[in-house]
Amino acid sequence: MTLAAVSDTGPLIHLAEIDSLELFATFDTLLVPETVSKEVEAGGVPDGLADLSYELIEADESRVVTEKLDAGERAAIAVAEERGVVLLTDDLAAREAASDAGIEVHGSIGVIALGYARELLDRDEAAALMRALQRETSLFVTEAIVEQGIQMLDEQ
Repeated sequence: MTLAAVSDTGPLIHLAEIDSLELFATFDTLLVPETVSKEVEAGGVPDGLADLSYELIEADESRVVTEKLDAGERAAIAVAEERGVVLLTDDLAAREAASDAGIEVHGSIGVIALGYARELLDRDEAAALMRALQRETSLFVTEAIVEQGIQMLDEQ
């Protein structure tokens, strides 16, 4: 099964904060809208981003009309909808907008779970990374969500 995804800024930053950008290799194709790339650059390019294999693409973020989302989130949703790929975002409003549009959505915890499913990580490594997302990154994620992610590992 070929797995393609488009990422907004959040997962790129949050997985970089725990030195886990290599988990994006779980996707056969990773798309990054130019708008998202500019947002990442404006915040300081995370270590390891240059080593990440992705396709930089143009996106028409004006296709997604909502004031709740920034340009990068709108661009990523537009690409996901246009190309029929998974959206990677940690933003709740973006997740809701994408889900309402029928787009499959995963966050940083989902990327870690997929890394486990594709045998890039063992269960303990995946669980430790999920806990690190909560403790060591700028991502706000509750203990309950982390525990739910760890439970997903056990169910695979």
